[in-house]
Amino acid sequence: MAQFSAAPDSSAIPDYESGAPSGHALPAGYSERLYNEDLAPLKHQTWGAYNIFAFWMSDVHSVGGYVFAGSLFALGLTSWQVLIALLVGITIVNLLCNMIAKPSQLNGVPYPVACRATFGVLGANVPAVIRGLIAVAWYGIQTYLASSALVIVVLKFLPQLLPYADVHHHGFMGLSTIGWAGFMLLWVLQAFVFWNGMETIKKFIDFAGPAVYVVMFILAGYMVWRAGWQNIGINLGGVKYHGMEVIPVMITAISLVVSYFSGPMLNFGDFSRYGKSFRSVKRGNFWGLPVNFLAFSLVTVITTAATLPVFGELITDPVETVGRIDYPTAVILGALTFTIATIGINIVANFVSPAFDFSNVAPKLISWRAGGMLAAVASIFITPWNLFNNPAVIHYTLDVLGSFIGPLYGILIVDFFLVKRQKIVLDDLYTVSEKGAYWYHKGVNYRAVAALLPAALIAVICVMVPSLDGLANFSWFIGAGLGAVFYSVLARKLQRSA
Repeated sequence: MAQFSAAPDSSAIPDYESGAPSGHALPAGYSERLYNEDLAPLKHQTWGAYNIFAFWMSDVHSVGGYVFAGSLFALGLTSWQVLIALLVGITIVNLLCNMIAKPSQLNGVPYPVACRATFGVLGANVPAVIRGLIAVAWYGIQTYLASSALVIVVLKFLPQLLPYADVHHHGFMGLSTIGWAGFMLLWVLQAFVFWNGMETIKKFIDFAGPAVYVVMFILAGYMVWRAGWQNIGINLGGVKYHGMEVIPVMITAISLVVSYFSGPMLNFGDFSRYGKSFRSVKRGNFWGLPVNFLAFSLVTVITTAATLPVFGELITDPVETVGRIDYPTAVILGALTFTIATIGINIVANFVSPAFDFSNVAPKLISWRAGGMLAAVASIFITPWNLFNNPAVIHYTLDVLGSFIGPLYGILIVDFFLVKRQKIVLDDLYTVSEKGAYWYHKGVNYRAVAALLPAALIAVICVMVPSLDGLANFSWFIGAGLGAVFYSVLARKLQRSA
């Protein structure tokens, strides 16, 4: 067995940065069932704090992020109560991201490979496929939402195309002709950025996040100028709670913040692996989460609040807000910027993840690029517009899959920090030898699976059973806590029997 933290011969490790094959031979002792050049430990980790900061900017700055932040201000809380809830929630996310980032950053491996230490070298396909399926569903939905925003703006300037927006006369599989054109345009643009590799993705998110900030500040300034500062009130939902009754609402808001980031938080290792140092990752997380999210939320709520005096109604969709501006150039610039922002979040949250996850299932057959394109093609066949337009289907599909995220996180954290004491034998993540530290029983750590299933089932029940709807907003915490407890008990039994 290899020594702790002993990496393979550096000459055998591919210099992977762009995702392109390097032609290196399979390192000694590694198995083709577990290794390809995309899943290999990185030889050079080049991302600094700014790159991680830009990653979070791309993840936050989207149409969905805008609407989400505005909705928290509309809970009926006062402005300072909402800000406290936001700060507490995003600080929790910051701490959780630092924890999940560490094994991948220290060893230079993506999320599914890091999972091998906990679930076994073959059992890691369970958490990988779960995260990959969630990403595929959200990838399709985000692409559809971004394309819908683009179509709205196109029709504003080219009303002669309106007949082709009628799905009943010009449509296929539930989507209009112009809807298909917008969807496939964004699908191709995202695929183009992804296909060029991680270096291109890094450059894209380095640009996308700051670009949206510029437009957001300009939009906020314009709306304040139109409304007049004295006419803007930030208690969008009105004050509904007094005294101690406000505490449960604030706790709910905190939980919603954590749940909103639970997907990219779980597979954050796919990006932290590129960090120059763990310190750089933590600095990037600090500026990208508490600082960035607070600034984005303030700009969002001011812009949203200004829509009431300017347009006579509360508008939480930034694309609709931009669409009502009288200046065509501003409308085009704003719409394109928000489209770029949504492409950014879709790539970092829902494209890179399944690329690694599906590649992990069959490394010899599926490369990183092939895994990503597999997810992209699958996102078309699930017809996300039908999924999104059917609340019952999207509820059962995404909430059931999402209920596994919390338990997975709890199990991974307990195993790395408490069971393995932050020690991972890097070489053994890539071997099917029964002497390997992570072979377990037939390559699967059934204790991790045994902890995952009941924790996820309970989280699903909390989400699906109407009488327990008060617990639905806390399903991530419930699942993470139960997964951590169940795995701790089972791991302790394993240590006693060893």
